[in-house]
Amino acid sequence: MSLTLASYNIHRCYGQDGHYQPHRIRRVLRELNAQVIALQEVELLHDAPGLLEFFCDDSHLTAIPGLTLTREAGHYGNALLTSLPILSVRRIDLSMPGREPRGALFVTLEYGKKPIVIIATHLGLRPAERRAQIKLLLSTLEDEEKTVKQATMTVLMGDLNEWFLWGRPLRWLRKYFNPSPAPASFPVFLPVLALDRIWIKPARKIRHVKTLRNRDTRIASDHFPLLAEIV
Repeated sequence: MSLTLASYNIHRCYGQDGHYQPHRIRRVLRELNAQVIALQEVELLHDAPGLLEFFCDDSHLTAIPGLTLTREAGHYGNALLTSLPILSVRRIDLSMPGREPRGALFVTLEYGKKPIVIIATHLGLRPAERRAQIKLLLSTLEDEEKTVKQATMTVLMGDLNEWFLWGRPLRWLRKYFNPSPAPASFPVFLPVLALDRIWIKPARKIRHVKTLRNRDTRIASDHFPLLAEIV
């Protein structure tokens, strides 16, 4: 058996041409062919609230919203799409005073008749934010692993916004998960930064991690989607 995971910052469905195109994002999601997809910069407009349902139409995916911010136009934040059975869902507040609200989805799924823990998130822009958020995530992970004692795998994925390769957040994550491949995913016109990450414990389950680069993904968002195949 193999499992495909993906993380994708969809940039509110605004592509590199400046057009709002949910259909284009949905087409990319189908191209990913993943059983678990973490989405960032999801905006559910008040006059068109069914975006996540639209993404899941005609597929085996179910949407779990993790919205963190209410704007005049609508709600905004993260989401997780999955075709696996959902065992539990927790929403963790990662917001820092004076900064844009942030959060994480802690979701337990069933894979191979056993639980796996998935954390989907989008971290802050300032280094101090990310340090505090990673500390909170790792602390919550340790508590979650005690609760889900039979979990065969733990995954942290999303747009971590961490460009300091030897900064403390990445060092802490390497220590907890062991090193993981990190191809550059941002910006799509010249990808040089590995902002999008998929961390897996145990790391030996990773077959490969790659970005999906094609005609659609070069225009649909400012990030390339990141894919990981797990064995």
